[in-house]
Amino acid sequence: MDKKRIAKLTRETKETAISLKLNLDGSGKTKISTGIPFFDHMLELFAHHGLFDLELSAKGDLSVDYHHTVEDVGIVLGEAVRKASGDKSGIRRYGFFLLPMDECLCRFVMDLGGRAHLAYKVSSEQSFVRDFNIVLVREFFQAYANSAAANVHIELLYGDEPHHIAESIFKGFGRTLAVCVERDPRREGMVPSTKGMLE
Repeated sequence: MDKKRIAKLTRETKETAISLKLNLDGSGKTKISTGIPFFDHMLELFAHHGLFDLELSAKGDLSVDYHHTVEDVGIVLGEAVRKASGDKSGIRRYGFFLLPMDECLCRFVMDLGGRAHLAYKVSSEQSFVRDFNIVLVREFFQAYANSAAANVHIELLYGDEPHHIAESIFKGFGRTLAVCVERDPRREGMVPSTKGMLE
């Protein structure tokens, strides 16, 4: 069996200190602490439904805002996905998933083709889950898309409860990334691009 695809990263700024370990070939085990309970829950859902092992410790300036921590975790997670997937030979590259969560339905589409882009079509009249503003979900995925060099399209087809909206997005993220990094036996040793490489 091929070596497991694992990335370990740390990132420290004046605003945050983050340590992350990601195993793309895991079983959904998590150990997550960001100081933001709702965000921890969303990341646990992502890892569980994608069957990724994720260890994450983040300490940020939460007394100022949650923004820096959420954004910087997105940066580090994107870097980890890019590092763990290596030259991307043998993977499917593209993935999508429709994820229902009660009254919500989210469409999540991703290409790990080396071109960073985020299309985010999500709106809700209510945006707070306790003290967490789900507007920050967009900031997380913008940071992720940039650092993973991924083309990410997220659309809330319908739904209005903010917890359900965020949950459908993060579960869809896990399921979609799992498809993108899945090894295609017909592409063994092949990079999924006519250019012969994915940057």
